[in-house]
Amino acid sequence: MELSVVLPTFNERFNIVPMLERIERSLAGVDHEVLVIDDDSPDGTAATAASWAAGRPAVQVVRRRDVRGLRSAIQEGIDRSTGGAVAWMDCDLSMPPGLLPALHAALAGADVAVASRYVPGGVDARDDVPLQRVFSLALNRFTAALLGAALTDYTSGFVCARRAVLESIRLAGDYGEYCIDFLHRARARGFRVVEVPYRNTPRAHGKSKTAAGLVGLLRRGWRYVAVAIRLRLELGRP
Repeated sequence: MELSVVLPTFNERFNIVPMLERIERSLAGVDHEVLVIDDDSPDGTAATAASWAAGRPAVQVVRRRDVRGLRSAIQEGIDRSTGGAVAWMDCDLSMPPGLLPALHAALAGADVAVASRYVPGGVDARDDVPLQRVFSLALNRFTAALLGAALTDYTSGFVCARRAVLESIRLAGDYGEYCIDFLHRARARGFRVVEVPYRNTPRAHGKSKTAAGLVGLLRRGWRYVAVAIRLRLELGRP
């Protein structure tokens, strides 16, 4: 198995089938598997995915009833996967499945490939959440100044990594801050991390899981800042 794709889901009923269809098309020439890790979505995401996956052995749907959370869902998908490389991404169609081959191909010269909104050619086009977009840029500028400007998108969440990296580093954190921790630890351990530009677009259907409003963003954002400061003190700048 060349590539495993992990899709953490919660209330993505209207996005999951288009997402799976696009992954199937984009990875037509790659030996791959897809793992949908659903946090018991009340909207029936798991059942919708399972219905589409019937007769497609490359697609697994896991409905979790006793555990919740983005980071733990991704880690469970990694643990269940069999590919020599593992990619993960949001399931709201804001991240293009068509980029998966490029991320996977980037591993020919790297250990981790990160889709970036901030390198030349990348853009954060989420015009439906302008406050989140500004907050994300500011947070990534701060993190890059603290941990190293070799990376521009520490909170990407659209990642492809060799299995050796994932066996060395387990994801840690509550929500999106896991990505800062993972990328910095990978660089600190000598793994090569590269960025691939992409266009981040508004979600297709449903509501964003990211905190809404300034107060909500600040409440969640301090965790990202705390992780970045802790990593600088613990590991320095690679």
